[in-house]
Amino acid sequence: MRLQRFLARAGVASRRQAEELISAGKVRVNGKVAELGSSVDPDRDRVAIGSRNIRLADRRWLALHKPIGIVTTVSDEKGRRTVLDLVPDSRGLTYVGRLDAGTTGLLLLTTDGDAVHRLTHPRWKVPRRYIGLVEGLEHETLAARARQRVLVDGRPVVPVRASTKPGRDGHCVLDVTLTEGRNRIVRRWVEEMGGEVKRLARVEYGPVKLGDLAPGEWRPLTPAEQRGLYKAIGMSSEGEK
Repeated sequence: MRLQRFLARAGVASRRQAEELISAGKVRVNGKVAELGSSVDPDRDRVAIGSRNIRLADRRWLALHKPIGIVTTVSDEKGRRTVLDLVPDSRGLTYVGRLDAGTTGLLLLTTDGDAVHRLTHPRWKVPRRYIGLVEGLEHETLAARARQRVLVDGRPVVPVRASTKPGRDGHCVLDVTLTEGRNRIVRRWVEEMGGEVKRLARVEYGPVKLGDLAPGEWRPLTPAEQRGLYKAIGMSSEGEK
């Protein structure tokens, strides 16, 4: 197995980031500084980054319902609870696309760092569906503006589909699917249209749906969901390109 793929499968980094670690001389195999293009036997060779020994984790895919207030990071300098604190055995897991602290909903977790890179890269246009409660705009106005060319940081936001309906107390409900994951993109897009997102949840990521998972709960992905994710990013169900 190529060393960079080993590091990605171990959840250390994406394959590209692993190549950078190897090129920088930070990875050792059996005590020797590794070279880019090296191969390793996961059952026999000892791989380390600094003082940390790296072991190949079993490939895992989880769907988590992230609650409000939980941060999407591996560790938090402010001591806040992270998404990995919600999973009893989080060894090797990393998240697929951030959700800000105030956003709830579907978060994918996996040990396959290479797949994470593709699932979050704009090239692969993996759809993410969100449902939000919007203040400050009538739903007809929001629907009309969502069909127009709206820029965020000088780049257009292009929904795959978007619909609205009236909500309570003068709010409206936005249902939008995007194929990008820029930071707080739904909130900033709505702000550019003159509204404010008061509540937001991601309910789908590619072929995976949030379903009836309660906040804080998680479940393993089904084999069909895993195959669907790999198909969406041009990889086999074994994680090979």
